[in-house]
Amino acid sequence: MRTGRPRSFDRDEALEGAIAVFWEHGYDATSIALLTSALGIGAASLYAAFGDKRALFLDALDRYIRTYGAFTQRALAEEPNARDAVERLLREAAAAYTRPDRPRGCLLITAATNCSPQSADIAAHLRDLRAAGIRALEDKIAAAVRAGELPARTDAHALATFYSAVLQGMSAQARDGATRTDLERIAEAALQAWPSAAGRRAADGAGAAPN
Repeated sequence: MRTGRPRSFDRDEALEGAIAVFWEHGYDATSIALLTSALGIGAASLYAAFGDKRALFLDALDRYIRTYGAFTQRALAEEPNARDAVERLLREAAAAYTRPDRPRGCLLITAATNCSPQSADIAAHLRDLRAAGIRALEDKIAAAVRAGELPARTDAHALATFYSAVLQGMSAQARDGATRTDLERIAEAALQAWPSAAGRRAADGAGAAPN
């Protein structure tokens, strides 16, 4: 019985290399030639191991989410307070987007830049992942509203979308050469927009008619 030739490369190592290429160049601009050069394997080996470029990208994306991008899920899961979770999310993004040993920015944001119609399914998949991130943040904020940590009239969806937009802007700034300190200053400015439950109560009390 033929068992085939053993692979001459480590699959996890190959996925790490693929992450870096897709992260740096985006999905459409990444060619099979770029991938085989970065991974140090031939096209036949790449196809045998991963199927095609699309399948390789999806595998690399999954690994990215579980490793380099995992700080987003950890911040929301581990911080009991919504504001602390958002602050941690922004500050860890500032560090993650400017790592000296990795491409800059966020793969979920940069990989779909200028996707062609032929890559519409990849662009849609990345949009869905980003939308899921917004929903997770919205759920965290909505729970804070119910717990009285935020004013009752807080628009959880708008606030979650705002901080998602901040993260996307931080990714773009990182790609343009912004430093970690630059991004941390953006995070500090964005946190000034966080609604204050105490401030809202004080404002409501000041506007109340005297007895």
